[in-house]
Amino acid sequence: MSAQQIYLDHAATTPLLPQAREAWLEGAAHWANPSSPHKQGRAARAALEDARERVKKALGWDGEVIFTSGASEALAIGLGRAKAVRRLVSAVEHDAVFRAAPDAQELPMRDGEVDIDALKDALALPDRAVVAVQSVNSETGTVLLPHATSPLVERVREAGGLVLADCSQSAGKMVLPDADMIVLSAHKLGGPIGIGALLVKDFAMIEPSGGQERGYRAGTENLPGALGLAAALEAGGGENWATTAEQRFEFRNALARHGEVLQPGVPCSHIFALAAPRLAATAMLIRMDAAGFAISAGSACSSGTLKQSRVLKRFGIAEDLARRTVRVSIGWNTTPEQLDAFAEAWAKVNA
Repeated sequence: MSAQQIYLDHAATTPLLPQAREAWLEGAAHWANPSSPHKQGRAARAALEDARERVKKALGWDGEVIFTSGASEALAIGLGRAKAVRRLVSAVEHDAVFRAAPDAQELPMRDGEVDIDALKDALALPDRAVVAVQSVNSETGTVLLPHATSPLVERVREAGGLVLADCSQSAGKMVLPDADMIVLSAHKLGGPIGIGALLVKDFAMIEPSGGQERGYRAGTENLPGALGLAAALEAGGGENWATTAEQRFEFRNALARHGEVLQPGVPCSHIFALAAPRLAATAMLIRMDAAGFAISAGSACSSGTLKQSRVLKRFGIAEDLARRTVRVSIGWNTTPEQLDAFAEAWAKVNA
């Protein structure tokens, strides 16, 4: 058993950046409600609006920012209040997307990306649609929306629709994609838990839904969280990590010598889905945890029976392969030495 656990589950949540921790503690001193009219409330409001502008500047966003309790609430507002009649979502979206839009039409995948022909057919109807797609898939690391304008975005815009990009796994790590709405989750990028944001190009795209956040969200604002989010984004993206993209891809290649890297479509450099040669995902998690490494599974356990992940199935991954799949995800504080140690342990377990 290792003396210290090496954490490689950053796609689930990532440790607080020092800058974010300091900002969160600073925000805790502003205990007043930002909506209160008195002096303390006005001071809290000023700090909140400053955090909003800092988020916009750090991301290069010239639209609006609605602070939320996290990505799930941001998705609920973006999909639930969008001025559109229909909801279209990629088949590999996070469960939170399907909870936010339970009646949405599912867009199939082809060769690791949204099937453009199916999207074209879905957009052919006259009613306006909002289309939700992850920028980076949380289970495979597949880039579905690059930072440049993609054929998917162009197709939706031509049809007069809106694009909502779930950037929970890419914001603060990669340049934002071209979208009408962007979803952020602070704890995925080194900020505190309990804060997220919905970026909207124009408030005219969504219906008001509450008393706070200019009437587009209900609930007292989380000022410490907003300051922590702003500080985390200002700390810099993947270029300031302890590893380079090249080192992370070399790490992936090393793991592939003793297993199979599942990479439908274009890969990112911080999330990898790995299928062990023989052992089931649950067995791999237990063995790697005992060896001192924290990773997660690419499959879900239900009623004692390991079932294939919905996401992997929609990507066309065979059930037997999916049952042996785990996820390794890298963060801002992951070192090259930690990657080397995991690669060595992975090789030993799968020898």
